[in-house]
Amino acid sequence: MKRKWNWPLWVGFIVAVGGLFTYEFFAQFPITRDFPWANLLVFGIGAALLLVGLFRAFGRPQVYRGKIFGSIFIVISILFFAFFAYEIFYVLRQVPLSAQAPRVGEKAPELTLPDQNGKSVGLADLLSPNGAVLIFYRGHW
Repeated sequence: MKRKWNWPLWVGFIVAVGGLFTYEFFAQFPITRDFPWANLLVFGIGAALLLVGLFRAFGRPQVYRGKIFGSIFIVISILFFAFFAYEIFYVLRQVPLSAQAPRVGEKAPELTLPDQNGKSVGLADLLSPNGAVLIFYRGHW
């Protein structure tokens, strides 16, 4: 008897890998940028599918394939998740606070930056009589 293709293993692995590589997409939205719950959900769905496939492969090996590939996929997915968690919950928390950043209400330093056409534009050129609102983002890209 020919054994059946164990699709939860393959789909679960692809979904788990997607949990790692979709962070850049989900980081565009404020609701998923501060805490990566969407990526953790994708990892969880991938892990659930991998476990279903692994139980199928080991529970009914005469019917389903995947003992070796399933074990390899689980290990690779765990390594991907560990890398993701390390980067998000440890490395990105190590970015130091800027001591030189202006505080709320403080006068902004004079600066000159290039515009979209490459011409230098100073902050004084942009200020109106009423002032201007500047937003400083502390980031790590």
